[in-house]
Amino acid sequence: MKILIDVTHPAHVHFFKGATQVWQDHGHEVKYVARDKEITTQLLEEYQIPFTTISRIRKGLFGLSLELIEHQLRLYPIIRDYQPDVILNIGGTFVAHVGMLMGVTTCVFTDTEHARLANSITFPFASHICTPASFYEDLGKKQVRYKGYQELAYLHPNWFKPNPEILKELGLGGSDPFFILRFISWGASHDVGKKGFSDDDKIQLVEKLNSLGRVLVTSESQLSKQLEPYTIKVSPTNIHDLLFYASMYIGEGATMATEAAILGTPSVYVNPLGSGNLDEIINQYHLMYHLTNDENLVESIISLAKDSELKKIHKVRQQQMLMDNIDVTKWMVNFVEKMEGN
Repeated sequence: MKILIDVTHPAHVHFFKGATQVWQDHGHEVKYVARDKEITTQLLEEYQIPFTTISRIRKGLFGLSLELIEHQLRLYPIIRDYQPDVILNIGGTFVAHVGMLMGVTTCVFTDTEHARLANSITFPFASHICTPASFYEDLGKKQVRYKGYQELAYLHPNWFKPNPEILKELGLGGSDPFFILRFISWGASHDVGKKGFSDDDKIQLVEKLNSLGRVLVTSESQLSKQLEPYTIKVSPTNIHDLLFYASMYIGEGATMATEAAILGTPSVYVNPLGSGNLDEIINQYHLMYHLTNDENLVESIISLAKDSELKKIHKVRQQQMLMDNIDVTKWMVNFVEKMEGN
């Protein structure tokens, strides 16, 4: 079986990595193409996954539209020459149209209901749309639901074992409290008109958290000079180890907020956008706190950060979440392999 995987975001590399190894062990051929966004290509290189870069991220709706055209034009000859049995992608916008045009099965994974524009131009052209069971929308016969979250494909205990060496690299002791802050660029199509932390809130939050423990900041956008000393330079393959040991995660991006929650780390998500899987993690498992940019934002976060028992409570809650959900990689491997010969 020939499998073509198109990765367009760093988290997608993690999502497909485990399944790729299993498919190759089972004798299947797997080929990667990639979009140059943030650390996507760096992750592929560090995991020693061969790939071909076929587009780079552009800003704004016009820029994203140009990139979409560029990406699919370059994907066309790769599909023609490789002749895959199935194309896999998270989101699907970059593969669905050319896949349908060339008669290749396209399997799209998504957990983002609010990506209205991208979903509307993708779903009609996809062969299969795989969503968490918590996904709010009914997408019809193409939809395949699984009991889990995309992040469980690589953070389920069957696939993830935390490495404490990352703490030594950053000069942290095993019991030292520390906080990870993540600020996004707000450049995705569904981010238009939305916002998270103000610049003043970022500075105020870091200053107050710094009195409770060490503050480590990662950001897609340019930070003020006051925050530069707090930025971290850590291998992207080790970020989940860091999230596992952190006292708390605070950030604007849904993916890393979900990753922290799944790892049992108190997770504060600062973004007006929600989704079915986020709501389940927040309301059923109480592993995440969803806040928006208001005058009490910093104070609300500091109040949580001062609770010395919060991490222990979240570890207990995490166990219930893991009991209720599946190994998503194992499910994905079986789902794709059943397509062979169909």
